[in-house]
Amino acid sequence: MLQFLVKRLIGLIFVIVGITFITFIMGYLAPGDPIRAQMGDHFDYHTWLMLRHAYGLDLPWYQQYYNYLVHLAHLDFGISFKYQNRAVWDILKDGVPVSLELAFWGLIVELLLGIPIGILSAIRANSWIDTLNMGVALIIYALPPFVIAILAQVIIVWIDSKTGASWPSSSWGAPWQYDWTDLQPKIVPILVYGAAGYAYFARLARTTMLEVLRQDYVRTARAKGLRERVVIYWHALRNALIPLVTVLGVAIGLLVAGTFFIEQIFNIPGIGRISLQSVIDLDYPVIQATVVLLAVGVVVGNLISDLLYTIVDPRIRLE
Repeated sequence: MLQFLVKRLIGLIFVIVGITFITFIMGYLAPGDPIRAQMGDHFDYHTWLMLRHAYGLDLPWYQQYYNYLVHLAHLDFGISFKYQNRAVWDILKDGVPVSLELAFWGLIVELLLGIPIGILSAIRANSWIDTLNMGVALIIYALPPFVIAILAQVIIVWIDSKTGASWPSSSWGAPWQYDWTDLQPKIVPILVYGAAGYAYFARLARTTMLEVLRQDYVRTARAKGLRERVVIYWHALRNALIPLVTVLGVAIGLLVAGTFFIEQIFNIPGIGRISLQSVIDLDYPVIQATVVLLAVGVVVGNLISDLLYTIVDPRIRLE
């Protein structure tokens, strides 16, 4: 186990270095001058030179990248171009718990709805229950998340106008606080976030479960006279979960990335909305920081996925 974790941590370092290099080169070669863009109509040549020197942009690219890696090793993401003298982490630190909360509960919705419904559809394959479940899942899966989000907002506004209620159609409560005032604006964004993932997990769970149910050992278990519940939940389900764990690892890594559109549409102050605004503002240090955080999330998600393999199927050895 220790050897496995050490290998993964070493792999994490290589992944982060590779990601930082790609994002740095993309920012370095991108057209336009971010300092010039930030100055706008207040452009002054001497101030422009001073700012470029202050941010180290007058150095060769390899020296800029080396300085970035040195600061990153000390968990220093640099200084924002947009908000002068403000550290990047100071901008992101308030958005991280918000995005993590949205992503966490969205994933819970995906798993708690998607996997049981997929399993039920496999057990009742070709019945009206299966047709209804998969039909609804396909419709939701086919709709882009931003369309579902806008549709949800329209429904909220319509209900508020008809009933006189004051259900919030945007904003977010205090992170990880669950009194009614904080919980109310979180419910709809979480359900919208979980909708697309639910549909995907439901269809995948149905497919994998159907494949497992056709295996010889399942027929053997039934031939021995075991109860159907034991065959389904003890022999078939554990093997059907293995492909789902693989997808779960990727889903965990991309949780925060999936919040971008939801945060923008529902005006949620997470790092997704901050990242989109930083792209518009050419605030490269903020963009690079969010990309690094996402890369760490992907690697950690895959690590969790590998660890879950040993729980789902003890025959799988980490080495």
